[in-house]
Amino acid sequence: MAAAVTHPLVAELVERHQDTLNRALTAITERDYWSPYPEFPKAYGESGAADGKAAFDALLGRPFTVEGQPTDGDPVSGEASPYGIELGISYPHSAPDALIAALQAARPGWAAAGPAARAALCLEILARINARSHEFAHAVMHTTGQAYGMAFQAGGPHAQDRGLEAVAYAYAEQTRLPLRADWTKPQGKRDPLRMSKEFTVVPRGIALLIGCNTFPTWNGYPGLFASLATGNPVLVKPHPRAVLPLALTVRIAREVLAEAGFDPNLVCLAAEHEGAALAKVLAVRPEVKLIDYTGSTAFGDWLEENARQAQVYTEKAGVNTVVIDSTDDYRGMLGNLAFSLSLYSGQMCTTPQNLLIPRTGVRTDQGDKSYDEVVTDLAAAVEGLLADDAKAAAVLGAVVNPGVLQRTVQAAGGEYGELALAPRVVTSPDFPAATVRTPALVKADADKPDDRAAFLTECFGPVSFAVAVESTEAAVDLLRRTVREQGAMTAAGYTVDPEVEAALVEAALDAGVSLSLNLTGGVFANQTAAFSDLHGTGANPAANSAYCDAAFVSNRFRTVEVRRHV
Repeated sequence: MAAAVTHPLVAELVERHQDTLNRALTAITERDYWSPYPEFPKAYGESGAADGKAAFDALLGRPFTVEGQPTDGDPVSGEASPYGIELGISYPHSAPDALIAALQAARPGWAAAGPAARAALCLEILARINARSHEFAHAVMHTTGQAYGMAFQAGGPHAQDRGLEAVAYAYAEQTRLPLRADWTKPQGKRDPLRMSKEFTVVPRGIALLIGCNTFPTWNGYPGLFASLATGNPVLVKPHPRAVLPLALTVRIAREVLAEAGFDPNLVCLAAEHEGAALAKVLAVRPEVKLIDYTGSTAFGDWLEENARQAQVYTEKAGVNTVVIDSTDDYRGMLGNLAFSLSLYSGQMCTTPQNLLIPRTGVRTDQGDKSYDEVVTDLAAAVEGLLADDAKAAAVLGAVVNPGVLQRTVQAAGGEYGELALAPRVVTSPDFPAATVRTPALVKADADKPDDRAAFLTECFGPVSFAVAVESTEAAVDLLRRTVREQGAMTAAGYTVDPEVEAALVEAALDAGVSLSLNLTGGVFANQTAAFSDLHGTGANPAANSAYCDAAFVSNRFRTVEVRRHV
């Protein structure tokens, strides 16, 4: 790949990361499994875990500095670990005008660097983040409530995969046109018309990343690296309760940029005091041309309606649905669903919420099962999975915020309907102060208005609904209508009937939601793999974009043509 080299390190990085970029470009077309970042903790050396823990501990109880970024000297603090340990970290506060000015001043050199140099520096940033995956795991764990194993994988290598995936798409789209082309038009007996044409990628402007509380890196890295790789400076505005993972990311990015001769203010941190509504202030700044957001539907809708000067990419709320018609592996289905409902206490945008089960029952390899039997057996599968508190804590993690805890209280009190499985308190052996709850499973009837009011809105957290429906046909219809009206990040189905499978696929295509069929093994509806699976579709109300496809990156730049007669 050709690079615009202005510093010796740029050329070295282009060469160093050439193979990784080429392999990523191949991966996004082949869609098979691939990752350059090991997902197993032991792959990072015998002392990797201890070194990461020591690095995290060294951050606690002191100011977090961002060298060279403008600041007004007013420290921002307030992060609290869902596991009950004292964080005590403060971050520099910066006035919006100063941040915007710093980002604007950094733009020209980065825009001129070219796609190859930008891709190489992004890959170097990711490589350095990857080397510190254990440190990031602790940072993610103690700001989101994810259990350590999940925080390591989802907050580390899997998030890095999504960042690299965005870089690969960005590079592919920016280099789709040649830098220069000769144009010749025959004119019969006259001399042909000849022109020389140049095509230059022009970045859109400042990008604003609005981080989320639950997956600050996994949901943050696609937009961050898509914008940076396409030449746009990025202002990172973390969620006030999950600043540390993105603050570390900003610090590493700035170090790499500075070492390569670029202005480190290409990536800045916008830490905010609780309740400051900084995202609203920044989102409507005329200099902000790109916005990436993960969070509530209400604020996502506000951004789409009010940030008219920017291209806005949102991932919002939805109601994920599973249709259970029949299965040839009843035990495997129950185990798969139990884990999907339990993982990270249901605090994932992809966690199944509504399980649609025909009143007439379900055909299985263990004989026909009635609605009540399926619900009872699923509740037992969840209880069995989480029977041991230590194992349960490793699967559930901790409750991330008071809103999620309140929903578990409401479910336990019967406010959502009759309980098939009540949530219980789990005591983490490693973190006794952690707030850990097992899932609640609520019985519901699709024909009862009060029940529909409860299950047809997102109930984020460890609450799911076993919904009795008239028939499989009614279940497929309800799936389609739910996705169209409420949105969904995922859908799933269980059936051994080819006609039912075809109906499920048709409904998913019609409503615009990705579908998982007959999952009974080590793949779950609420997990997606970078370079292969698309996260979201942008085709229903839950999200207007997908991680990652060409559409996610191509509107972050424009191509400007200059032509001359030869």
